[in-house]
Amino acid sequence: MNMHPITPSSGGANAQPQVAFQRQELSLIMGLYGRMVAAGEWRDYGMSFLRDMAVFSVFRRTAEHPIYRIEKHPKLRLRQGQYAVIAMNGQVLKRGDDLRAVLRVLERKLIRSVD
Repeated sequence: MNMHPITPSSGGANAQPQVAFQRQELSLIMGLYGRMVAAGEWRDYGMSFLRDMAVFSVFRRTAEHPIYRIEKHPKLRLRQGQYAVIAMNGQVLKRGDDLRAVLRVLERKLIRSVD
C-alpha cells in the first residue's frame, strides 16, 4: 500500500497541502482513545491538519486544554521520528517512527495496580 503523508486540502488551485493521518494511523489512535474513554480517563478529542503537521488532541473535559497531543511531522521522519506524544506542559513523552510504539507511553496509563 502506498501511503502519502501529505494530502491536498479542499481549497482552490492555490491551496497549500496539508498533513493528515492515514486510515491505519487513525485506527491505532482511535483504538487507544476508545479504551481510554471506557476507562474514564478521556472525554473528548480534536484533530488539526496543518501544512507541516497533523495533531490529534485529547481532552479530559471539552472546555480544557488538551492533556495530550499526538503529532505527526513527516519532515522529521528521517531524524527523530515523525510521531510524538506531548503532554499538557509541552514535555515530549515519546517520539519515534513507529506509531504503535509511541502510543505505548499512553497505554501504560491504563495499567493500574489492584489492591
